[in-house]
Amino acid sequence: MTIKFGTDGWRAIMAEEFTFANLEIVVQAIARYVQEAGLADRGVVIGYDNRFFAEKFAERSAEVLTGNGIAVLMSKKTLPTPVTAFAIQHYKAAGAIMLTASHNPPEYNGIKFIPEYAGPAMPEITDRIESFVNEMLAMREQKSLTIPRLRVPKAQEQGLVRSIEPHDAYIEALKQVVDFSAIGASGLKIVVDPMWGAGIGYIEASLKEAGLEGKAIHDYRDPLFGGIMPEPSASVLTALKEELLATGADLGLALDGDADRFGIIEADGSYINPNQVLTLLFHHLLTRKEERGKVARTVATTHMLDRIASKAGLEVEETPVGFKYIGQSLRDPACLLGGEESGGLSIRGHLPEKDGILACLLMVEVRAIAQKPLTEILAEISAEYGTLVSERLDLHTLPEEKATILEALKSYNPATVAGQKVVKRLAIDGVKVLLEDGSYALVRPSGTEPLFRLYVEANSEEELKAIQQDVKQALGL
Repeated sequence: MTIKFGTDGWRAIMAEEFTFANLEIVVQAIARYVQEAGLADRGVVIGYDNRFFAEKFAERSAEVLTGNGIAVLMSKKTLPTPVTAFAIQHYKAAGAIMLTASHNPPEYNGIKFIPEYAGPAMPEITDRIESFVNEMLAMREQKSLTIPRLRVPKAQEQGLVRSIEPHDAYIEALKQVVDFSAIGASGLKIVVDPMWGAGIGYIEASLKEAGLEGKAIHDYRDPLFGGIMPEPSASVLTALKEELLATGADLGLALDGDADRFGIIEADGSYINPNQVLTLLFHHLLTRKEERGKVARTVATTHMLDRIASKAGLEVEETPVGFKYIGQSLRDPACLLGGEESGGLSIRGHLPEKDGILACLLMVEVRAIAQKPLTEILAEISAEYGTLVSERLDLHTLPEEKATILEALKSYNPATVAGQKVVKRLAIDGVKVLLEDGSYALVRPSGTEPLFRLYVEANSEEELKAIQQDVKQALGL
């Protein structure tokens, strides 16, 4: 078998590939990386979400780390990914192990390493960890692998396991970047849906600290996530929408399974997609809070950010897909906002890690200060900067067809698409063509499946459909 880190760690189906034996190998590889980096004396935070057997996987991870003489800092309850990342900074740790499969189905679990800078691990780090993993997989095949473990009671006796509770300190940190006073003065009625995940209680506690009471649904642990994926998308958040409409609340806020992604629903039931959230937030930071700085976005994220930045004379940094690249940009104090169309964002002064709790509270702040629905603010932005509509299509192919399409993609460099002149071709991540009217099309192959993702942004629905059809036909998708 192989254990490979994807865009955000290693994920697999429990009892099939995500087993205690395989987890031990990954944790041992992380221990070796921490030792090699000279950080072992600072200890490692362990966080875990609400998935099945989460505590047991966390305990086994602690046994391997302490078996290597590395101290462990672990909460007695689940921690969201952004709070685990915050704990690294707060306790000055060497990094963190986060046990989560994020928004994946309930049968999955996963593990990722968050380095000492409290943002996603860059490829050079995960590549090094993977090299250790591969060494140990080969040793296991030869039956020569031994992984040291120290039982938790023994580790506690030796002072190698320390209990932490970063909840209150994390909320205090949110106060530095979110206007709690404006939120409290707004009197808004909020409904929160943490989707049975690790984010339970965090938005509610923040709203209460600000002076608002938020009503919560799905705020108890369910490892099966109510029989749905813990993904805060429009198609999944039907219960939140129903609750919002039934109670007459002003805003619905949702988190995914580990609370690093967000979902926003307006009072009328409208889903505010991540591209729109980034647009609202960037506009708000520039106009309402009068902040300045570059914006970092992935190649697949809305160019409305570019339009706003251009008018303000600000830089846009375009990165490959994956929040790890956005996180690197956010480590630059000149970067005001970083985000991606898949639902991750953070801002200057906070963590270089995506944070759904922060994103939700910032949308409450936007709503509170503007004193109007988010849909109205979006309409005003469109009136000033023009309209952009976007859509992602996941296009499945046969495995034997994928290589042919990949070859076609390498040479894909059309003069026009759907009657629009191509003004630029980019190959940062997949192939992206920019059209003269500001539209774009991006095609990215999946690294693991016979699947291609087609992202299109255009000035109208009709143009969007025409671009999609042209690209699909040209590449045989």
